[in-house]
Amino acid sequence: MPTHVLPLFPLQSVLVPGARLQLRIFEPRYLDLVRSCARDNSGFGVCLILEGREAGEPALPAAIGTEARIVDFTTLPDGLLGITAKGGRRFRVERTRVSDNGLVVADVAWLEEPEPVRIAVEYALLATLLQRMIERIGGAHAHVESIAYEDASWVGWRLAELLPITPEGRQMLLQEDDPEMRLQELLGLVAALQPE
Repeated sequence: MPTHVLPLFPLQSVLVPGARLQLRIFEPRYLDLVRSCARDNSGFGVCLILEGREAGEPALPAAIGTEARIVDFTTLPDGLLGITAKGGRRFRVERTRVSDNGLVVADVAWLEEPEPVRIAVEYALLATLLQRMIERIGGAHAHVESIAYEDASWVGWRLAELLPITPEGRQMLLQEDDPEMRLQELLGLVAALQPE
């Protein structure tokens, strides 16, 4: 399987396909990464940190991550650079190395995404839950066509993005290749969120 070189931004959070992520950029290695992405119209990889921290020494990233594309820049009130990135393709990290400026760079293999699958009747409750959540909170997904709620992948990714679950739970969902199995895992997570 061919690999591609992708700079990584390990975080204490998980980015799923289609989700937006806001980042505050202050370390020189990440300022370099943002400049390079803007210049080359390229993305970077977001991976959950398994060991280490977001700032300082390079952290150990999870093996499965999501490509992020910068969609907006802003100057934050404290004068630092703020970016908004959107999750794209998932990838598997094959190898990593640390560049001279401390940036973790990976050889990644893009993961195949399955063809769209219509949501099965046993997961219709999840689509309804998602629709109600989006009606209440609005945001980037508020104006999607109703047909999106019939797509098992889209419903699964949006619930993975919006539900209050741990980074480890979100990583488990990111690593699941089958949209229906992801919905099955989400059913369990939703049940666990219900008050006793």
